[in-house]
Amino acid sequence: MLGFLATEKERERWVQDQSYKHPQIFYNDTEARKYTSSSRIVDIQAKLSERALELLALPEDGVPRFLLDIGCGSGLSGETLSENGHQWIGLDISQSMLSVALEREVEGDLLLTDMGQGLAMRTGVIDGAISISAVQWLCNADKSCHNPRLRLKAFFGSLYRCLARGAKAVFQMYPESLAQRELILGFAMRAGFAGGVVVDYPHSSKSRKEYLVLTCGPPSVSTTVPTGKGEEGGSSSDDESSGDEDNHTVSISDRHRPRKKMKVSKKDRKWVLKKKEQMRKKGNIVPPDTKYTARKRKTRF
Repeated sequence: MLGFLATEKERERWVQDQSYKHPQIFYNDTEARKYTSSSRIVDIQAKLSERALELLALPEDGVPRFLLDIGCGSGLSGETLSENGHQWIGLDISQSMLSVALEREVEGDLLLTDMGQGLAMRTGVIDGAISISAVQWLCNADKSCHNPRLRLKAFFGSLYRCLARGAKAVFQMYPESLAQRELILGFAMRAGFAGGVVVDYPHSSKSRKEYLVLTCGPPSVSTTVPTGKGEEGGSSSDDESSGDEDNHTVSISDRHRPRKKMKVSKKDRKWVLKKKEQMRKKGNIVPPDTKYTARKRKTRF
C-alpha cells in the first residue's frame, strides 16, 4: 500500500489515518472483552468510580440524578452510578467497548461519539459528570487534522453548556506530564469552570491518583476543592500538597488578563504655567496666573 504513495507527505498522512480514533487500536473486539473480563480491572474501575462519585458530592436527598459517564467503555463505571440510584448516559468513541456494554445490558443509555468534537447535549440538563481515565486522550494528535487545543476547547465548552449551574464534573486522569495537566486545567478554566486537581496518596507511586474536580459556574464556598486522601486513608494535610505540583486550583477570575496600569500624569504647577505660556504665545486668551493656579480642589465644597 505504501509503495503506491508517491510523496513522503502522503505516506505520513496514511500512517496518521491508520491511527485515527486511537481507542479502536487499544480496545478492539478482543481487547475490549479482555479488559471487561479481568476481575482486577473491574475492581479498580469500581473503586475509581466510587471515589469520583464521592468527589461529585451530590445532595444526599434520595433523588436520582441525571449524570454523564464520559469515556464509559464497557459500562463498568456506569454500574457504580446505577448502584447508587442514578440515571446516566455513557459516551465513548470505541464501538467495541460499547458493544460489550450492550451485551452486559447496562442500565444507562449509550452514545458512540468523540468527546473531542464536543457534546451534543441540551443546555443545562445534566446534573453531573464523571470520567475515568479518558480526558488525557484529548491531548493526543492522532490525525493530521487533530489539534489538542481545539479538541479540549470544544469538549470543555460543550460540557459547561450542558451542565446545570452549580453541577460538578470529576475526571480521573493520567496526565503524561505537568505541562499536559496544565494544558487540561487551562482549557477547563477558560470554559468557565472553577475547581482544581485533587491528588489521592500523593507520595505513593502505586496508589497515587489524580482527579480534576470542576464546578459549573462562578467560584463560591461550595466550589472549594476537597483535599485528597493521605497515606493512611485519611485526608492529606496541607503540608503534603503545598509547595509542589500536586494540588492546583482554578477559578473564573483567573481567566481575565491583568489590566494595564494607567499612566499617572504629573500635571504640577510648573507644567501648567508652561502650558499657559505656550497658549499666550499662540495668541490665545489665557486666565492670569494666581496663587490658585494648578491648585488641587477638594472633592467636596
